[in-house]
This record gives sequence, C-alpha cells and structure tokens, in this order.
Amino acid sequence: MEKEFSVSLEKIVNQLRLKVAYTPRELKDIPVVSADVNRPGLLLAGYTEYFDPKRLQVCGKVEISYLEELSENERRAHIHTLFAAQPPAVIVTRDLPVFDEMMEFARQYEVAILQTAENTSGLMSTLYSILSVDLAPRITRHGVFVEVYGEGILILGESGVGKSETAIELVKRGHRLIADDAVELRRVSNRTIVGSSPDNIRHFVELRGIGILNIARVFGIGAVKMTEKVDMVIELEPWDKTKNYSRVGLENETTDIMGVTIPLSVIPVRPGRNLAIILEAAAINNRQKKMGYNAAQELLSRLGLDNDFEQ
Repeated sequence: MEKEFSVSLEKIVNQLRLKVAYTPRELKDIPVVSADVNRPGLLLAGYTEYFDPKRLQVCGKVEISYLEELSENERRAHIHTLFAAQPPAVIVTRDLPVFDEMMEFARQYEVAILQTAENTSGLMSTLYSILSVDLAPRITRHGVFVEVYGEGILILGESGVGKSETAIELVKRGHRLIADDAVELRRVSNRTIVGSSPDNIRHFVELRGIGILNIARVFGIGAVKMTEKVDMVIELEPWDKTKNYSRVGLENETTDIMGVTIPLSVIPVRPGRNLAIILEAAAINNRQKKMGYNAAQELLSRLGLDNDFEQ
C-alpha cells in the first residue's frame, strides 16, 4: 500500500491567492490528501454514488446557476448534502456569490469556503498541476541530479565514483544543479518522474577533500534549479576490462523508476575520461532520439549494415 501524502490548504491558498470566506481552523491544519479535483454538479443534482469527499470541490457558474434556480428548500437540501460529506474545502470561482446556506453548513460541518475571481477551468488546471506534484508517490535515491541542455539527467553510481565532481564541472560549463547526494523522485503521472532536492540540503554539494559548497552562492542563482523531469539515467561505474560496453549505441537500455521506464546509459569511469563532456554528448544524443533521429542507425544505413543488425 502506497504511503499517503498531504499538503496544507494554506499552501494552496497562498499559491493561488485565494480569498478565505470561512475556515473552521487555521488553514495550515487542514490537510488535502487527494490530487484529484471535483466539480460537485452531479452531487448537487442528487446523484451521490462514487462521490469522493477527500477531493477539493470547485463550484463554478454551472453549479451556482443551478442552485439559484432551485426553491429555497431544495437548494438548502442539496447544499447540505455537499457539506455533510465534509470535503477539505469548497472553492467558489468567478467571484460568484456564496449562499447563506453554504456559510451555515460550512460552520456546522467545519468545511472551509474559498473564493477566487479566476475562471473554473483555469483554476482546476492549476490545482491539478500543484497537487500532482505535492501529493505524488515518491522515493529518495542516492545520486546527483542535473539539467544539461534542457535534459534532466540522474547520475547514479557507487560512493566516490565522481558524481559530485562531474556535477561541479557541468555547472562550470553553464548547466544547472538540482540535487546532490539525495534526490527526491516523484511520479507525477504514469509517464513522468520529477526530481528535486530535500529542502535541508538544497544547493549544497560535498566534495571530498574540499568540503561543502553552496552552489547558488559560489556560481550564482542561475546555476541551480528547483525541479526537473527525469529524462535519462546515467550510471557511472569503474572501468571493467572484462565487460563489453556499448560502442554503437543501437541498444536502448532502460531502467524502471516507480513504474516509469527511463532511458539508461552505463558510463565506465577511468582516469583521462572527461565525464562532463560525455554527459553533454549523452544529453544531446537523448534529445535527438526523442526527436526521431538516431546517429547509429544512420551510420549503419550508410554502410549498408542496417539489415544485418535488424536480424
């Protein structure tokens, strides 16, 4: 069973600049645990099956107009059904009016009521993007995470193999550091993993023999980034003479992170190899593959060997 994460309603209110019409307690003490957002139109119309009370409820023009057309007794009954389910909050968009019955039942069932001038679709889109990250399943991996030419590269390898040193060289070459030592990985969708750094060690790098460096202070704020999508994984390992490493690049190795398949490259490390340049080349090559171009396939095609490799 996956661990359930939460985000405080206070964070959502601050990020979206929502107005608080009513709150039963401090917003920081009201948790939101569902990344889904719901419009309660069907519930207000009387269909209560499959309603999830853990979701934030958004009332837009359709819901408010429908309630305005009802008689006072009917409106009261339907609003009571919504607030009796005790969702974390009800958000009214477009600066539409909040009915007196809403305030009454919000106090009775301790449900926060929020307001915004934003349109309903725009608000829900923003809520999805925020909640999908803050409430995503996550793991922490030992490694370094950098952005190279717009590609998020997760660098893995045993301790002392040179991950942090490579990250420093990449930063000097104009790329950006996201995390060192501990990388927090979140599955924000079935196809996307997003990486970031734990708050307490963000922007810090440990170099053996030197100590701790604050990359944002040493190289400037443009040398760091908060989050990035994981586009590929680079695994550094000491050079093994007995191992056959890929020289053509036709094989598409992958690794699995929380059910998402990510391209993988294993890079052997030995003195004299410039890992920063190698990772830059890997990033460019990965971008080309995503755009439909494979240099290895083109070379084999020119040599007339593509059919041999397909067999």
